[in-house]
Amino acid sequence: MLIDTHLHLVDRTRLSYPWLEQAPALNADWPYETYAEAAKRLGITGALHMEGDVAPTDIARENAWIGEMMDNDGSLLRGAISSARPEDDGFDAFLDTLDLTIVKGVRRVLHVVPDDLSRSETFRANIRKLGDRGLPFDICMLARQLDIATELVDACEGTEFVLDHCGVPDIAGGSYKEWADAISRLAKRPHVNAKISGISAYATPDWTLDTLRPYVEHVIESFGWDRVVWGSDSPVCTLNASIDRWVKATHALTSGASEDERALLFAFNAARIWDIAL
Repeated sequence: MLIDTHLHLVDRTRLSYPWLEQAPALNADWPYETYAEAAKRLGITGALHMEGDVAPTDIARENAWIGEMMDNDGSLLRGAISSARPEDDGFDAFLDTLDLTIVKGVRRVLHVVPDDLSRSETFRANIRKLGDRGLPFDICMLARQLDIATELVDACEGTEFVLDHCGVPDIAGGSYKEWADAISRLAKRPHVNAKISGISAYATPDWTLDTLRPYVEHVIESFGWDRVVWGSDSPVCTLNASIDRWVKATHALTSGASEDERALLFAFNAARIWDIAL
């Protein structure tokens, strides 16, 4: 089993994605059908849709769209990680609107807003409410913000967290030690998990397994096999690779692990964190 915990689908005829105009390499429709054809060939048995940073007025529409596709026969989709605005008043009302048969977690992209946003008491109080409802929060921050992420998780001990993309290391720039030290500090918090998802996008186009290996191995060593999950980050993974190449790289990078360890990374941890059926 291989559960993809980080799939982005894009339909620009249905939803508004303001950021895509500044990302020409990704500014296209990325339909479920194209993903599913590749995913089934690669052994992916289920997927969680990761919110696409749609316009705030489209958040509910995006979740409903995923729910529609979940109901299709043979769908790989197991749920949605919803966009949210925890910095806003009225967050309780927003949570009350969520269909928890569809929505399995929440994310707010935090590298596109001021660093202090997640330090406000309103933001932190609302993230604590996610824990009360059994909804994990995905942390989407840059490597330089990892200590801010640690501050957030320390303020919200009752909420489970998932760090996206290994904490977005600057692989292309050769940065390692500061990132690695921050990962080690964050991993000491037992309610934080880490997602090994599409990190080839942060390398140069000529990356190899040895380019990625120190980053993947440090995350696994820091968090342990029982707190890591896998994701494709499709279509962002296409910037320097393809979903095929990223899946093959993942298998190669974990080839020395035991069957039980790989099963935790590939499926069982995801089932635990987001309460999804395998």
